[in-house]
Amino acid sequence: MQNIKDEIIKSVKILKNSKATTAFTGAGISVESGIPTFRGKDGLWSKYDPKILDINYFHKYPKDSWKVIKEIFYDFFGKATYNKAHEVLALMEQNNLINNVITQNIDNLHQEAGSKIVHEFHGNSKNLICTKCGKSYNISEVNLSSLPPKCNECNGLLKPDFIFFGEGIPKKAYSASLEASEKSKVFLVIGTTGEIMPACQIPYLAKQNGAIIIEINPEESNFTNRITDVFLKGKASEIMKIIEKELFKNK
Repeated sequence: MQNIKDEIIKSVKILKNSKATTAFTGAGISVESGIPTFRGKDGLWSKYDPKILDINYFHKYPKDSWKVIKEIFYDFFGKATYNKAHEVLALMEQNNLINNVITQNIDNLHQEAGSKIVHEFHGNSKNLICTKCGKSYNISEVNLSSLPPKCNECNGLLKPDFIFFGEGIPKKAYSASLEASEKSKVFLVIGTTGEIMPACQIPYLAKQNGAIIIEINPEESNFTNRITDVFLKGKASEIMKIIEKELFKNK
């Protein structure tokens, strides 16, 4: 633990001296909130067929897709709450220690914890969008007792506003992420294995632009031995709790 403590103190010094810091988060930060990853032995795709999130399948069989989508993202994920790691990132933003968060997650937990500048690389499950007229809805406005849900303006099919297989990355989030990778002096990578394209390219771009990479993961990732400068091995909430203590101990 002494070694990891030394690495955390080193990281805190880097964070305090940084003029521009971005947090880049993946599924691992939300696992402690009860949201499982999609891939891996206990991932969602070991229990569900990924085709339910294929855009062509969704349009062809919307009721079948929506039945599973409701179960995963609204009956189950909808009960999840943010954890300590989300809280500390929001606190860091409030104290000008982080400029923005780029997240691959669609759970809205960064915003619920208090983060204001969040670039959602894969969209947000809390919003639905009409596939016909483009009207946007918050999930709280939509009745999911009758599937598939329809737009109250044009009766078009509603779709969760996150990317399905076969769809592109939202342009606004993509351009904001590229800009952050160009301007950031420090990239705080949390809870991502670096396997998902094209999101995994963002930390590499940051490194190419001179950013220091601080990584928090329970195990080594695709980033660790390639671009990571400081590797903090452990659960996101546990490491971030210590970082918080070190960052604000004199306040």
